[in-house]
Amino acid sequence: MSTTQTVHHPMFARLWVAMSSHETELITRLRRENLDGLTGRVLEIGAGAGTNFAYYPDTVEQVVAIEPEEHLFEHAQRAAAAAPVPVSVTEKTGEALANDPAGEEPFDAVVCSLVLCTVNDPDLVVSQAFSHLKPGGELRYLEHVSSAGTLGRVQRAADATVWPRLFGNCHTHRDTESVIEAAGFEVQSRRRLWTLPRWAPLPVSEFAIGRAVRPA
Repeated sequence: MSTTQTVHHPMFARLWVAMSSHETELITRLRRENLDGLTGRVLEIGAGAGTNFAYYPDTVEQVVAIEPEEHLFEHAQRAAAAAPVPVSVTEKTGEALANDPAGEEPFDAVVCSLVLCTVNDPDLVVSQAFSHLKPGGELRYLEHVSSAGTLGRVQRAADATVWPRLFGNCHTHRDTESVIEAAGFEVQSRRRLWTLPRWAPLPVSEFAIGRAVRPA
């Protein structure tokens, strides 16, 4: 079981900062949708460059964000200072929540955006999301997911070769929603969509966005 506190992907981190500052209108809409209606205290796992922070609704009282990559952590701190709600950022991994909980009380919601493809142990990270929630609390997720057919074969080939090395440990063929349900969550709403043209079958073309609840 990996519970390391930090990771280092400096080349990818710089690429991600550049990509985050030029996201498509569709991705921005999905980020807003994923955060819409949240209230209370929120734990964000894998904040990246802090792109979500600007989109939290004012009904959120506090965001506790974690980001283990040093370069991204610095950008997330700057984004937190400009956020419309109070945000604190801690430099640690989702796996590290198992032995270093974020905050003293359970959260009202946990947010995962484009992160569960990159963690070393998605089962552990999602189980920690579950344990850090109040009964009835929500997991909001926006993630790359495994596809079927030709794209699925492309994803498996990419994951077995250079893709994780080039893109910050990103694994494109993870069945993330099955991991969420296996952790004990009840998925209340979900949908899948393509974010790139079907004629350009990149491994990260298909996204899942959904809302899952820790049973009361």
